[in-house]
Amino acid sequence: MTEANAIRTVVFPVAGLGTRFLPATKASPKEMLPVVDKPLIQYAVEEAVAAGAEHLVFVTGRTKRAIEDHFDTATELERELEASGKERLLKLVRDTVPEGVSCIYIRQGEALGLGHAVACARPAVRRGEPFGVILADDLIDVGEGGRPVLAQMAQVAAARGGSVLGVERVPQSETHKYGVVEGEALGEGLTAVRGLVEKPEPAAAPSNLAVVGRYILSCSVFEHLAQTAPDRRGEIQLTDAMAGLMGEEPIFAHEYAGVRYDCGSKLGYLQASVAYGLKHPELGPAFRDYLDGLGPSG
Repeated sequence: MTEANAIRTVVFPVAGLGTRFLPATKASPKEMLPVVDKPLIQYAVEEAVAAGAEHLVFVTGRTKRAIEDHFDTATELERELEASGKERLLKLVRDTVPEGVSCIYIRQGEALGLGHAVACARPAVRRGEPFGVILADDLIDVGEGGRPVLAQMAQVAAARGGSVLGVERVPQSETHKYGVVEGEALGEGLTAVRGLVEKPEPAAAPSNLAVVGRYILSCSVFEHLAQTAPDRRGEIQLTDAMAGLMGEEPIFAHEYAGVRYDCGSKLGYLQASVAYGLKHPELGPAFRDYLDGLGPSG
């Protein structure tokens, strides 16, 4: 990642309650659910760092202390691992946050929508710089040697300017689950966004390009978030603010290369656990043998 392409600040909205995973998330954040041996939020942080992030901004809630602890220095654990000669594990613990990367925690007093969560991060975003947003629920596997999605998008932002949305094509029958892009195809998986429709019914959807949990945003979006009225549920939607931004600056939709697992759902989380388990360098072969041995009867 060259300096010109780097996204130096990335925001992680992590204040949600994770009610779909109760009781597992009663006392532990859903972002700390492990996929094999790393929590979801760790995968998200690694993606951000690969895009050049130096400042990680976590918009948290009152039950999210475990996230702060995870990225903090674990002095006693490190001493124990060092004394035991467990160098590989010691490196894993110390590399949770790479050297030169800082973590900032901002409390979102009320969960008032994604737009509100992003707005809470405003004091930590450098004026005039674009910034990234990653929703840890959307775990995207780019394969061995593949470029992480936010890094893909950073390249588009550097070349085109403006804001960039991560999108994928979904079945037309599922458009009601997503924000959907209306726009002009520019080729090579890039679309100039002309409109955003929040969760349209299939017959009314302008396309099947669905926005997923990756954004690179111009800091001008904060002005629009400040002027965005809450919806009927009392939430401030990021898509509403971007509709205003669209009249001032270009917005592009990038069809990323990768396989997404919706870890905000139990099924998606199980699918991710199996997929990542199968490719784990230590556990993969034994895990595959176990699955093969289950046979058709399970």
